[in-house]
Amino acid sequence: MPDDPRMARAAAIATSTWSDALDRLRISGCPQGLAWRSGRGPVAGLAVTVLEEIRPLGGFPLGEFNVGAVIAAAGAGQILVIDMGGAEVSSFGGLAAAAAVRRDIRGVVVDGGCRDLAEVRASGLAVASRHVTPISGKERARVAGINVPVTLGGVAVAPGDVVVLDETGVAVIPAAQFDEVLDLAARLDGQDRRFVAALEAGQEFGAIAATLGHV
Repeated sequence: MPDDPRMARAAAIATSTWSDALDRLRISGCPQGLAWRSGRGPVAGLAVTVLEEIRPLGGFPLGEFNVGAVIAAAGAGQILVIDMGGAEVSSFGGLAAAAAVRRDIRGVVVDGGCRDLAEVRASGLAVASRHVTPISGKERARVAGINVPVTLGGVAVAPGDVVVLDETGVAVIPAAQFDEVLDLAARLDGQDRRFVAALEAGQEFGAIAATLGHV
């Protein structure tokens, strides 16, 4: 659903607010240890998941790295979610970023490494990863599955889940609960905005928190 208007609403809400909404609903949805590497503003989209297996250099034939198949699996408005089990090996670099932009892929999240950081940033693609490393996944990584359940920083991700990423972090919202979480996140975002307006009007933090019941 690349044109789903809910994705624009989702991207307008900070991951910190998404985290609060997920906490209130007792949903584990914020992967730990992933850092924003590149991008121009927050993004949201449906997950296309990739599972990769990692071995020492020479452990896999070069063709099994298969970045082309990974890029081809995702399209306009979607988010690639690559589970490398946290390996400090790159699965995404400058050439892949250029190809992803041509396909209008909205973002990439790697529980592993990315490289060619200057090229990735120049592409404008939103990217979060656990590591930045020059070490290639060639002959070290193989694509073990596409659009299969994966784990991202301790959070389960299924194909079609909603992924939001910004400078603060990553939030994963299960597809079946997205509307419920979106409604709550939007209400919390509204409270944040009212809080800021009250601060700008000269009110004290504690008094605002007591009035709004929100911190």
